[in-house]
Amino acid sequence: GMHERKAAMARNADAFIALPGGYGTLDELLEVIAWAQLGIHTKPVGLLNVEGYYDFLLAFIDKAVDDGFIRPAHRHIFVSAPDARDLVRKLEEYVAVEEDDPAAPKLRWEIEQVGYKATLHAGIAR
Repeated sequence: GMHERKAAMARNADAFIALPGGYGTLDELLEVIAWAQLGIHTKPVGLLNVEGYYDFLLAFIDKAVDDGFIRPAHRHIFVSAPDARDLVRKLEEYVAVEEDDPAAPKLRWEIEQVGYKATLHAGIAR
């Protein structure tokens, strides 16, 4: 199912790139961003913002930071660029922000949640 596919994608990826897309793309994008926020992985996440496709999403995330719903350090979990060359460069230069905040737990997801025996943290962490 969906959980198994996402878990396999996450385990095997060196980075995550979202192209313009619909609900499925947003679901996968926000899930890998949330996993990074929770400390489950430190892999770079990128938005290919072709012709400003993701401008409204980026504005929403900036507003959520301004309103206190997203921590400023978590705004930098992902990078964006209007073309593939710039995005790849940003992904290659990406350095995950390490937090000393105990409120960002290292979650361990077991088989019933992601569909495989190893924990998600062990399976997709760098």
